[in-house]
Amino acid sequence: MKTDVEIYSPVQQIKDQLFEDKGISVYIKRDDLIHPMISGNKWRKLKYILKAASAASKTHLVTFGGAYSNHLLATAAAAAKFGFKSTGIVRGEEVENDTLLLCRLHGMNLIFTDRESYRDKPAVFNKYFSDDTDAFFIDEGGAGTDGAKGCAELANELTETYDHIFCACGTGTTAAGIINGLQSHGLNTQFNAVPVFKNGSFMRGEIDKYLSAPADYTLHTAYDFGGYAKVNAELIAFIKSFVANTGILIEPVYTGKMLYAVYDLAAKGYFKPGNKILAIHTGGLLGLLGMKGKF
Repeated sequence: MKTDVEIYSPVQQIKDQLFEDKGISVYIKRDDLIHPMISGNKWRKLKYILKAASAASKTHLVTFGGAYSNHLLATAAAAAKFGFKSTGIVRGEEVENDTLLLCRLHGMNLIFTDRESYRDKPAVFNKYFSDDTDAFFIDEGGAGTDGAKGCAELANELTETYDHIFCACGTGTTAAGIINGLQSHGLNTQFNAVPVFKNGSFMRGEIDKYLSAPADYTLHTAYDFGGYAKVNAELIAFIKSFVANTGILIEPVYTGKMLYAVYDLAAKGYFKPGNKILAIHTGGLLGLLGMKGKF
């Protein structure tokens, strides 16, 4: 089974007076343009997972996520595109929302499970699918070595060198993959991960699990805005301003926080004059649907 999409992810410069004043240049890699539903790191993480499922002759993708999970939607869309069945195990009480509607439209069956049971995902999988020989387990967010392998390929697409690369960090898989890719090309670029969880220093352990070799990278843990999917007026104002001034749509769960960090660090003199910085847009724009009331 062929399980590839054509990658379209251009790099664009972000013009801002702040960056000119600091003598730096900032660019953004538009992984959000890869696919309308399987966008950004969602496709990169799913690529080798789908190949593994196909190689094992599995035809039913089973994965996990919250009620507004971009990963659930990306898996549903990928399953529809490449001829798999799909089931999403949704954390929490049964609800209806725009994201889950789109999952269902792509043919995904949804099973809601209480939050305590959800913690043990293999047990939940076995509860429903232990007798289904076609079922293939995919961890929440596409976390794992196959996910990191796909994310590493981002480095293959870079046509210029950068002093810094920034990426939002949820499971650690994308960050680890990009670091692995940079190392495989012998690049000395400083990688900067921006955890979206409160007290995000634990993310170093998550990233390190998927590294192919020890690496030096920086965690910026001051930009969680209270925790996962938490926002405040300052972040929302930044996102509104950024979108209006650049025409690049971002959301507040991942890329919005990461770009806020880039602007804040620039203002504080973190970068050296002449530095080139690349921010990774990890897609997931439909996450805005769960935040409509904040705007």
